[in-house]
Amino acid sequence: MEVIFLIFLILILVIIASCIRIVPQANAYVVERLGAYLTTWDVGIHVQVPLIDRIAKKVPLKEQVADFPPQPVITKDNVTMKIDTVVFFQITDPKLYAYGVERPLMAIENLTATTLRNIIGDLELDETLTSREIINTKMRITLDVATDPWGIKVTRVELKNIIPPAAIQDAMEKQMKAERERRESILIAEGEKRSAILVAEGKKEAAILEAEAEKQSAILRAEAMKEATIKEAEGQAEAILTVQKANAQGIQFLNEAAPQNAVIQLKSLEAFAKAADGKATKIIIPSEIQGLAGLVKSLTEVGKEDELND
Repeated sequence: MEVIFLIFLILILVIIASCIRIVPQANAYVVERLGAYLTTWDVGIHVQVPLIDRIAKKVPLKEQVADFPPQPVITKDNVTMKIDTVVFFQITDPKLYAYGVERPLMAIENLTATTLRNIIGDLELDETLTSREIINTKMRITLDVATDPWGIKVTRVELKNIIPPAAIQDAMEKQMKAERERRESILIAEGEKRSAILVAEGKKEAAILEAEAEKQSAILRAEAMKEATIKEAEGQAEAILTVQKANAQGIQFLNEAAPQNAVIQLKSLEAFAKAADGKATKIIIPSEIQGLAGLVKSLTEVGKEDELND
């Protein structure tokens, strides 16, 4: 009897332990009772009624990533290409996610493919290749609205890769090569232009500096010549002043000596002799000096006779 009781007690404990459920972080459990939706368990400890309640679905609440294979699409200018997309989504309502749609990931994949075809069908090839951000935004808005009844929120959509046809790829590669060569030519031309400008500016600055140096040199030479002229003029003025002073002093000495008339006439005769100096062809001599000259001649002849007598 005791053994049966012990077994019964253990069985009860096992049933109770199996009815205690712990919901981990970032998860939610959808619980049904007798096949109908009962409640949604959040994080924590919960008790399940045995044989009546069951966990219908375990729903992860973390953001999830769905990477879908490339889908064939046709652009507005009838170019067929393949585009693969990446969809980031998060479950916001576990009940709607459990009962809203069968196989939600497949539904999102098909919805993504149809939305992508609709958007790309309104764009040309060049717009498709250069408008990724616009396509991403349109797809996210469309998918978010469509998946809202499923308890799913689409947070982001990215075009992972765009694969155009081989002929288009070859044409794009040739175009890119031509564009790179054009940019290279432009850069080389810009460099040569910049170099020519720098050389011209250098020559210009050198010419300006040379002209400035020549100007400064001319100014310095003019100032030096000016100073030399001033000094020379000052020297000449000083010499003239000295001569004039000497003449004035000589006249003063003559006045103080009070020379006789005969001495003055003799000095005048000497002056006329120096003035002639054998070069003048005709000299007019005042009468006063002529008388004095005759006197000098008589004295000279008398001196010569005395020398002969001796």
